[in-house]
Amino acid sequence: MDTNEIIFLPSDRDSSGRSFGDEEVQLLREVIEGGNLFCVPGNMVPRFERAFADLYGVPHARAVTSGTAAVHTALGALDIAPGDEIVTTPITDMGAITPILFQGAVPVYADVEWDTLNISADTIRPRITERTRAIIVTHLFGNPCDMDPIMALAAEHDLPVLEDTAQAYLATYKGRLVGTFGDIAAFSFQQGKHMTTGEGGMIISSDPELARRARVWADKGWNYDPKAPDHEFMGLNYRMTELQGAVGLAQLQKLPGMVEARVASVGLLLDRIEDIPGVKIARVHPEAAATWWRVPLLIDVDEIGVTPAEIEAGLKRVKIWAKAGYISRPAFHCAQFTEKRTFRDTWWPYSAHTAPLPPETLEEYPGCRDALRRVLVIPWTEKHEEEHAIYVADQIRAVVESKRAASVSGGLET
Repeated sequence: MDTNEIIFLPSDRDSSGRSFGDEEVQLLREVIEGGNLFCVPGNMVPRFERAFADLYGVPHARAVTSGTAAVHTALGALDIAPGDEIVTTPITDMGAITPILFQGAVPVYADVEWDTLNISADTIRPRITERTRAIIVTHLFGNPCDMDPIMALAAEHDLPVLEDTAQAYLATYKGRLVGTFGDIAAFSFQQGKHMTTGEGGMIISSDPELARRARVWADKGWNYDPKAPDHEFMGLNYRMTELQGAVGLAQLQKLPGMVEARVASVGLLLDRIEDIPGVKIARVHPEAAATWWRVPLLIDVDEIGVTPAEIEAGLKRVKIWAKAGYISRPAFHCAQFTEKRTFRDTWWPYSAHTAPLPPETLEEYPGCRDALRRVLVIPWTEKHEEEHAIYVADQIRAVVESKRAASVSGGLET
């Protein structure tokens, strides 16, 4: 392929990279013509919940308004309270951290394995204290964590596990879907995820009491008990609308095919870059199957003398919107922590409890430090086809070879 020819890639921000069609339109029409957009007397959201639970082989699912709402609802179901500590990853979206703070609890960060970008039992163990009340396990980029040791560690300390599966639809570990290992799991239907309702989320669980609490918590604590209706405990209104439920139900029917297409095209990309020195995909557990939300490539700067930022810049010149470092900084280096901006100027919940402060440097998190220095993230959708995979691979090769040649010759890139 001529590397000077620019090919415009599918984007999850518009129809070029999203699989919307007559199925979504038909279900939306049913909702609009029926005149009710409210999920409580509706049927689209309940149908969506049942279908999602069936897909994951669990008895309970609760649809909510966003992935952040899903995490918050799961924490509410777990009855997380002020003063509790929640072990989590520093490489995640802030939407998975802020709900911890709003519960008055404190996020305690476990390091990640630099070559998977995931936390592990070994990195979680030293972060557990007598105040730890739960572990959040994030399957980053759709790459499953090593769950057996994590679940064994959680059982050893009698701690519930919340799986953040926002980026890991239909990914498996030892033949089992991630999201079904922990006590409760949270999903996101944000615009860029494997399936989308624009915004939206889902909680699943096999524990009937956790599922009941999640349903009640996301409905302002209202229990709908015909014998004793009441606001049973404090909760928020995170109910999904029938419009979102309609789109979600249609998308869910397409999900297996969309995931299959995504995995196939990423496989083509990886085959074509396999021989590029110093460029490889994040490590996947040998008994896991990743379903790549984005493509996290690890760049060995020492081997090839080219940085992820240099590759990012080169790819952007040919309209490939790669991102060096993914989130650029770990969660604990965002301004709300470094500037102590939580609840006004109180620095609560840190100020009210004896709890570990967010780290000031990355030196005690070498895995996180090295992962963010090495990773180059390539956007991907189910609409990427063979020509797109070849184009991205060839452009990566061209940038790396050009930078290496310039470095060896001591000259300037032309």
